[in-house]
Amino acid sequence: MNKPVVGVSACQRQIEGHGCHMVVNKYVEALRRSAGVEVVLLPALDEGLDPAILARLDGLCLTGSYSNVEPRHFGQAPWPGDCRYDPARDGSALSLVRAARRLQLPLLGICRGLQEMNVAYGGSLRQPLQELPGLLDHREPAADHMDEHYQPAHGIRLNPDGLLTRLGGAPEFEVNSLHQQGIDRLGEGLIAEALAPDGLIEAISDPAHPFALGVQWHPEWRSDEHPLYRAIFTAFGAACARYRQRILA
Repeated sequence: MNKPVVGVSACQRQIEGHGCHMVVNKYVEALRRSAGVEVVLLPALDEGLDPAILARLDGLCLTGSYSNVEPRHFGQAPWPGDCRYDPARDGSALSLVRAARRLQLPLLGICRGLQEMNVAYGGSLRQPLQELPGLLDHREPAADHMDEHYQPAHGIRLNPDGLLTRLGGAPEFEVNSLHQQGIDRLGEGLIAEALAPDGLIEAISDPAHPFALGVQWHPEWRSDEHPLYRAIFTAFGAACARYRQRILA
């Protein structure tokens, strides 16, 4: 196979009475179309996956999810209210981020994936954002059609010295917003790549890593129609290709 192969994190869901490992189609489609890679789905297991599995891959993508990272992973008590958790997803994703960091494997985190990256690097999260003073309501709008859910919701201001500025070529963009959990304390070694108008960190990267980027929005939605979304997937695919060539050399 000439194309890079990327592992994609799955969630655990109950479907028709059965426990299932699930990845939403839009992530697979965006990776294959906009990043030019092939994908394999990585199961969500409480005990985590054997990090050796990453030796067979050229990149790792952490998808978004309706579930949230359990607060115990960053030293907090369970949050009250509407919080859906997926302990099996936590077990796999956090272990994979740490392994990808050691291996310098290209890494792209989307929404929950950004939060997992931050926690795996030793950072913390806060929730519910919509109830915290001074913060916007970052949840998706109530709408009948998916296109309305993923419409631009607010602007972001990019770090002028960051990776996203180099990729996007502009200081500001409009992005969608579908989350109620967000970064509180930034993980060790990470930098903020973008901020929302309320100051919430909307993107992160590890400058010591060849390519490790997390974004709080959903660039996989109509990825080829938004210049920054397209640039993110193109750059991730190129990083995976470079990693593959290095391993094969």
